Amino acid sequence: MARIGTIDRTTSESSVHVRLDLDGQGHSSVATGVGFYDHMLGTLAKHSLIDLDVETTGDLHVDSHHVVEDTAIAIGQALAQALGDKAGIQRFGDAVVALDEALAQAVVDVAGRCYFSCTGEPEGQQYALIEGSGVPFAGSMTCHVFESLAMNAGLCLHVRLLAGRDPHHIIEAQFKAVARALRTAVAADPRIAGVVPSTKGSL
Repeated sequence: MARIGTIDRTTSESSVHVRLDLDGQGHSSVATGVGFYDHMLGTLAKHSLIDLDVETTGDLHVDSHHVVEDTAIAIGQALAQALGDKAGIQRFGDAVVALDEALAQAVVDVAGRCYFSCTGEPEGQQYALIEGSGVPFAGSMTCHVFESLAMNAGLCLHVRLLAGRDPHHIIEAQFKAVARALRTAVAADPRIAGVVPSTKGSL
């Protein structure tokens, strides 16, 4: 069966449409009005091999927070929908990714239980503003995106920055590490086809 998730989420602050395919080739079409975020979500798709379509409008006249957060929530919900009962997946994924001086690690457990940890960012990273088309992306939003994703997808997700100086490099390494860990975790394991990878029998 196709592992596809489609979510439409509307609040007084934003309107989000997300469609993703876990068995894609990493294609993406992303438009949120926050240029750097669009780039990071495209990077997430490319390196996870998850096809991702995102269209978000919202109160960017306030700032980027609501648009960024609500998009991450919808992506997490679409991921949970696409995973279904999680039968036959590898479940765990671990990746370490370098981008110049930045080095990030991500570990994923598609556990059905929500937990998130983000450590290692240098002091001041949260105040960085990454310019791009539209509204800037705040460094503080990076871990918030991953937290929103994990809480809505039912993931245990640990993201650790092992090294890094440039705010852009740090964020991109984090997104790439999460993407590569997700790629492994949601991939099918032919040895357990149709079996949920848990001693409990459900995730």
